[in-house]
Amino acid sequence: MANDLIPALGIAVASIAFVPILQAANAGLAIVVEVLVGCAIVLAAPAYAPSVAIFIIFFQNLFVSILSSYLSTEQEMEFVKGYNFLLCAVMWLLTVGLYLLRERRHSPDIDRIMKWGMITLATVLLYCALGATQDPRAAIVYLRNIAFPLFLFQLALLTAATFEIRITPFLVAVAMLLIACGYTELLFRDFWLQITDGYTFWHFDELKATRSGTWEAEMRATGFVPVDLIDRFRFSFLNSPLFEDLGLSSILRIHGPNMSAISFGYGVAFSILFLFSVGHRWLALAAIPLLVLCSVKGALVTVIFVALAWSATWLLGPVITLVVGCVGLALYAIAAIYIGLQIGDFHVIGLMGGWDGFLQNPIGRGLGVGGNLSEGYFSIDWSAAQNAGTMDGAVESAVGVLLYQMGIAAVVPLGFFLAMALRAWRLYASTGILTQGLAAFGTLVVVVNGIFQEEALFAPPALGLMLCLTGLVIGHHMRTQSDGDAADARS
Repeated sequence: MANDLIPALGIAVASIAFVPILQAANAGLAIVVEVLVGCAIVLAAPAYAPSVAIFIIFFQNLFVSILSSYLSTEQEMEFVKGYNFLLCAVMWLLTVGLYLLRERRHSPDIDRIMKWGMITLATVLLYCALGATQDPRAAIVYLRNIAFPLFLFQLALLTAATFEIRITPFLVAVAMLLIACGYTELLFRDFWLQITDGYTFWHFDELKATRSGTWEAEMRATGFVPVDLIDRFRFSFLNSPLFEDLGLSSILRIHGPNMSAISFGYGVAFSILFLFSVGHRWLALAAIPLLVLCSVKGALVTVIFVALAWSATWLLGPVITLVVGCVGLALYAIAAIYIGLQIGDFHVIGLMGGWDGFLQNPIGRGLGVGGNLSEGYFSIDWSAAQNAGTMDGAVESAVGVLLYQMGIAAVVPLGFFLAMALRAWRLYASTGILTQGLAAFGTLVVVVNGIFQEEALFAPPALGLMLCLTGLVIGHHMRTQSDGDAADARS
């Protein structure tokens, strides 16, 4: 385990830890260094590329926070936060480049999956070009959000199909680090803010929220005016008024090393399920309080659904479980939409806006047109939208945003994600390995969560992490199958 874990952690930490200092010294130097680091990992230590990608998804912002005093503006901080995408994109680009040049040959199954992945990426790029004619910055941001999970999937798929990867010790270590960070923040919040220089980090975030209009929009929508930093962490339980009668109208959320409650919530959910799947069940149980206190509905639903799917497979078999699970998710979505319309939930209203926009223009408008990044987001009249049950545009719902921006073409990325979940399910159905079941059912439920939550599809620790695991299990299976066929041929 040490032979696999220590090099992976060392490379991962070295790849991202000093980026804020490099950025403060010279932005061009920081970009060049990160590009070279990404190339070096793929060429010299390719088996560690997925581990590095997973680590920086979770811990980049921790290093940004610790070194935030070296940064001068909130724009500089936002730029530094994008280095995780840059590093992953470089590793993906070089890995795919070697594949296309046939430096690393793979089976016809891998070729088919890669072909459909490239068609998906080409479709997204087409709509990015369309949206860039209206709002170039928003189009690029949404391109990154949609492409990032695909990058992680293909990077993991090609790497696992080529090299023997022992990633379980690394993922267990990452889960333990996440749990340790979460409990430190929960029990010793002031200490956590001090050792991470969190006051400086959140001050930059406050400036960004003030200048962009985010705070004004939130205060107009909720009526809540934060007084100090701790007030910013106060949140209604699961972001729903349904729990106010239970005395859960306000809790202090945990943000973890991601410095984002939603990203940390999905990270904890993944950690719980992965730890359970590889036998560390008491450690998985110890993380459940953190999941609850993150107060992220989608992450909680993910854990419940995958756990039920595992149990149902054992009791009913894989085929019945898949059918029942899909029906259950459909009923869950219908019920959530109905209840959301009754209580004026912003996510459901945003979904309805996306659906109405799709009916008005089934071809789509281009990436960046509408959504939380649109210019009109901060002027939305939420009271009028709640009364109408819809709105002009699409916000707070990843599926709604995709329908609004990509029209009927939204089925391409969504269909690809679901097809890969089904591919992982086939492996699970034949082997019963829980990690494969996590990849299959986890990807499926996170895509459904995207109906009600933008971050479910666009935050890397949500769909990105599940697709990364899916790529690992599919690639590992194809490599071992190929090795077995080669051994049979030699014998």
